[in-house]
Amino acid sequence: MKRIHFFELEDQSWLPNAIREGITDYLQYASDRIRLYKGILPILRKGIDKSGNNRIIDLCSGGGGGMRSIHQQLQNENVDAEIVLTDKFPNVDAFQKASEETDGKIRYMNTPVDAVNVPKELHGFRTQFVSFHHFDPKNAQRILTNAAWQQEPIGIFEATERSWTNLIAMLFTPIVVMFAIPFIRPFKFSRFFFTFVIPAIPLATMWDGIVSVLRTYTVEELRDMTDHIHVPGYQWEVGRVKEKGKPAVLYLLGYPEQIRKAA
Repeated sequence: MKRIHFFELEDQSWLPNAIREGITDYLQYASDRIRLYKGILPILRKGIDKSGNNRIIDLCSGGGGGMRSIHQQLQNENVDAEIVLTDKFPNVDAFQKASEETDGKIRYMNTPVDAVNVPKELHGFRTQFVSFHHFDPKNAQRILTNAAWQQEPIGIFEATERSWTNLIAMLFTPIVVMFAIPFIRPFKFSRFFFTFVIPAIPLATMWDGIVSVLRTYTVEELRDMTDHIHVPGYQWEVGRVKEKGKPAVLYLLGYPEQIRKAA
């Protein structure tokens, strides 16, 4: 299936925050429930080790993704990592909740951070969970190149793959969203209204899910990107992790051969 770069509603600046945050709240809830990223913990540990400061700079965090779950799993493995949530359109309420529930171990930036141009002062292991496909090939490669030239490790993780099976499955998203929304805390009237009165959140989530499938880069396409980035002393790994009963997770890990001093 050929990659098609349609637009996602979540990326649009004109989308009302109540709907955008409803989408990201649902995605966070879903990823937390199924512990989607348990299988990639060894990859995360390697990226953290290469950062030199045990800090994760999470880009395009949305509603926090599965970061609370990831934080807990890292703690269970005695990895005391500091996590910083960032986004171009920060969901500050969700970020604040994640911070409070982890006693400040998860921090956040309440000002916009563009993944294509990460501020140099944000040192640490950069991560992107189910967000890399939002970027066209030119900007996707800029994200990777920026990390390589700044000698910062980066991890890309995608839970969708381009296939007809995934595409058809996304058509059932509105039903799943409607079942999940009543269980998401804290309760928000806007989330309830735009789900059960005006079903903007379920329909927007379905649209973005379909587009995500069509946009997701394959392992081969990720390898092709890294093959065109020539930065001395920087390494790349690309692969796929599949756990029973869970979607496969495609990953790309980049890191400097020499660990930088803590900052």
